[in-house]
Amino acid sequence: MKVIFEDNHIIVVEKKPNIPSQADKTEDIDMLSLVKDYIKQKYNKPGNVYLGLVHRLDRPVGGIMVFAKTSKAASRLSEEVRNKTFKKTYLAVVDGKIDNKEGTLEDYLYKDERNNISKVVNKDKKNAKYACLDYNVLVYDEVKNLSLLKINLHTGRHHQIRVQLSNFGHSIFGDQKYGTRGQGKQIALWAYELSIVHPTTKEELTFKDLPESVGTWSILKKLDESI
Repeated sequence: MKVIFEDNHIIVVEKKPNIPSQADKTEDIDMLSLVKDYIKQKYNKPGNVYLGLVHRLDRPVGGIMVFAKTSKAASRLSEEVRNKTFKKTYLAVVDGKIDNKEGTLEDYLYKDERNNISKVVNKDKKNAKYACLDYNVLVYDEVKNLSLLKINLHTGRHHQIRVQLSNFGHSIFGDQKYGTRGQGKQIALWAYELSIVHPTTKEELTFKDLPESVGTWSILKKLDESI
């Protein structure tokens, strides 16, 4: 497990794709358990280890996650999530060329609980929730007809990035639920930057973690400058 930052209050790690954020019905190993085991072994802690889950990533998505090592840190980070001072930035490789180098997508999403999917719907539909994100086009690969996007979320809806980009006509490469290309491939969506206010020191912290530039992510090699 890749540890990006750790102190007495928080631990920031990289979640590999296809690992659940927390235990689910599959009973596959999950990030919460992995980080608990890491702390238990590193510090030789007896008994149960406290670890607070304050946010999640979809199972197929990789990238950066922060966990709270104390209940006070968990409470304060959860408050940041509610107040939208907890900021996550994503990278996505999507189908096609996007004419505008940057833009905002605003939709209303409805979560179909039974089938575990979300849909873009009319805002008047019962239980529809407002969803908003900004995107910037970083690279366009003309040969593969794929674009690399940086995405900032303003809301945190179920499958938001995936369903909004699909509705936009530029679905994420390898998205098995909402995609049009890359069936059988790993979804090219990565949580690469996380900004928080430290729950104790109140220092503003930003962490970055890029996927390995292989496979679909080899498009990262075409970047002219660091991100």
